[in-house]
Amino acid sequence: MGTENQPLYVQVADEMRNNIRIEKWQEGHKIPTEFELCDIFHVSRITIRKAIEELVREKLLVRKKPVGTFVAERKLVDDKQNYTIVKSFTNEMKELGIKFETLKVNVIVSHADHTIANFLNITPGEKVIILKRLRGNKGKPIGYFITYFKHEEHFSLNTNDYKYSFYDYLNSLDIHITSNQEVVESVLPTKEIATILKVSNGTPLLKRCRFTSDAYKNFYEYTECYYIGNEYKYFIDFTR
Repeated sequence: MGTENQPLYVQVADEMRNNIRIEKWQEGHKIPTEFELCDIFHVSRITIRKAIEELVREKLLVRKKPVGTFVAERKLVDDKQNYTIVKSFTNEMKELGIKFETLKVNVIVSHADHTIANFLNITPGEKVIILKRLRGNKGKPIGYFITYFKHEEHFSLNTNDYKYSFYDYLNSLDIHITSNQEVVESVLPTKEIATILKVSNGTPLLKRCRFTSDAYKNFYEYTECYYIGNEYKYFIDFTR
């Protein structure tokens, strides 16, 4: 399990998270009991509880007393009446008159698990680019963005190309987004996200999951955005 320098419960949580991603633990199904998990992972019940709490915090698992713990159902919405086209973070900040900066950029080439492959309409195991960006104002974090898209040779791996609007970058490659769905919810940060955003574990965050594609369905993007609750306001215009 994981790397030895990680706390044991983090390693167990990673294994559980992977069980969900590869659909060994299926959406809506009950997971093994705490005692069964102790036998499976060869760890104490305290470690199992801490790992489960981490995944409950991420809303991957749901506790239903006294029945047990279940894999959360994904909150994807297919009805087009339930989403609205929204602007990029860069343009949102410009329109609000807020000067922002990209504090950190990380570009990774990895392989898609079942969940990400489903979002990007590709085969599990195909190469994807994972773009991680920390955005802020005057050195203070506002939001953290994790973007996934299929790896292609024409996509840059240079971090400097992703410091500003991702959609402007796509436009420069003649990729124009025409479909955009979002799911917005309030969450508590994982320890990793809390560390990155420099907030406590109890700080409420606004999480936006964005699913986009171009008109020809040749390009798909999935992004998770985490905003500090008291640093960001979300505007929706329902004008038709």
